[in-house]
Amino acid sequence: MQLEQIESPIVELESTNFSAAETARAQQTHWNADALDYHDRHKNYLSGFYWCPEMLNEEHARLLGDVANQRILEIGCGSAPCARWLAHQFATADIFAFDISVNMLRAAPDVEKRNQPTNLHLIQADATLLPFADTSFDQVFSVFGAIPFIANLASLFTAVARCLRPGGRFIYATNHPMRWVFLDDPGEAGLLAAVSYFEDNYHEMDSESGELTYIEYHHSFGDHVRALTAAGFQLVDVLEPKWPDDLTEIWGQWSPLRGKIFPGTAIFLAELLPNRR
Repeated sequence: MQLEQIESPIVELESTNFSAAETARAQQTHWNADALDYHDRHKNYLSGFYWCPEMLNEEHARLLGDVANQRILEIGCGSAPCARWLAHQFATADIFAFDISVNMLRAAPDVEKRNQPTNLHLIQADATLLPFADTSFDQVFSVFGAIPFIANLASLFTAVARCLRPGGRFIYATNHPMRWVFLDDPGEAGLLAAVSYFEDNYHEMDSESGELTYIEYHHSFGDHVRALTAAGFQLVDVLEPKWPDDLTEIWGQWSPLRGKIFPGTAIFLAELLPNRR
């Protein structure tokens, strides 16, 4: 493959600031409309607790560990396949999971049948307004949930710290910061750096109403580290899963072609310092 044959001009994103209310409204509208198609496109990924499109399975990775008798919170759960897996595996744990989109929550297979695990609690909520009491959880996690769609990481992480007990763990998977510079394409065009690492968001506007319809935020590695530190967390590890040799499924911009060259996911593992909250 000759990279010089790929035409991929530099993409300049328009830098625009949006209010928290505008962002929340756009996220809710987008995911409500996309819920059914999203589940149809990603059936395998949503069949259990997978941390990322590289299909890192919690059953094997054990990033959360044994959560028996713990209270766990998932941020941006979608239809909650991860929280549901935990609830089934650990009957003595209390699992709380929320999402801004009611249609994503309704897509959960147990909701209509009214037979979801009794220790699983699904809630509609906005990640920027965490409706939970102080020190109420042992661990908080997010699997490509709200993190890429939040402008102010420091504010979110401070709210997470408030909800955690001292020494509690915060683990989240998100787009690898490096991935931002590449075009959103699983093929050869997606191998060239074309977007500035220093751009902070990608957004779409309705051509008629002028309203924000979709927005995704870019946070650098430094942004993640500073936000965690400011909230009182100690960064324990960052995982960058490799693309498995036997995984051939394309997931949006994630593909075997790109995955074998550079990481698409970063998983941050942090602990709340005992004297910080």
